[in-house]
Amino acid sequence: MNTAGRIFDIQKFSVHDGPGVRTIVFLKGCVLRCRWCCNPESQNYKIEQMETAGKIKTIGRDVTVKEVMDEVAKDRVYYGLSGGGLTLSGGECLCQPEFAAALLRAAHDFGFNTAIESTACAPIETIRMLLPHLDHYLMDIKHVNPQKHKEFTGKDNKLILDNAKILSREARHLVIRVPVIPTFNDTVEEISDISRFVSEIMPGGEINLLPYHRLGFDKYKGLGRDYTLKNITPPEDSKMELLLETAKKFGLRAKIGG
Repeated sequence: MNTAGRIFDIQKFSVHDGPGVRTIVFLKGCVLRCRWCCNPESQNYKIEQMETAGKIKTIGRDVTVKEVMDEVAKDRVYYGLSGGGLTLSGGECLCQPEFAAALLRAAHDFGFNTAIESTACAPIETIRMLLPHLDHYLMDIKHVNPQKHKEFTGKDNKLILDNAKILSREARHLVIRVPVIPTFNDTVEEISDISRFVSEIMPGGEINLLPYHRLGFDKYKGLGRDYTLKNITPPEDSKMELLLETAKKFGLRAKIGG
């Protein structure tokens, strides 16, 4: 319980990042630089300053597993009633694997359900540190084309796709999540390519299509950074329905959101 790590937020009463009512712990640090990232303050591991509503806010603090779990455990009654629990997000929790694994272990010791939101962009040995105490792996697959993936995120996707194949066998429950980003991956052809890959490694598996939103736009300004997708707009509902039907054609359990 004395293992320490760096977080930047704890969000309670979430119903979107795993089953039931959940507490989400946001860890600092990420290996990708996705152009649409809604938590740009998560990308750098270092503690930084961000202007929010005209005030300067410190982003990042060092905490122990015990300190986090003291906060998470306050809502244990809601987890018990709903089947919820703890979700690790970020950033990318695999950038702090010892801390993430210790948090998941502690949550299981409390009897809480566990989940992570992750790109799986890390050595598989690192990921396996988390699997013994992980109930739900919510894994982003953003594109299957390595060049376009690198153009929009800063890295190609070979490691991610290789790990997805392994996790389809080794994770307790794997859900693939696709952020649908106009100009990046919002065509029928691109969603077909992703769905085909998922259906090959995980026939009948789960895939969630997450429509692009602009909720992180002001954060870039607060960090003194440029938001390069400022001119794109969220996809229309009709477009999302078309992409949903596209994914379902591959025999996947597909839904919008998640």
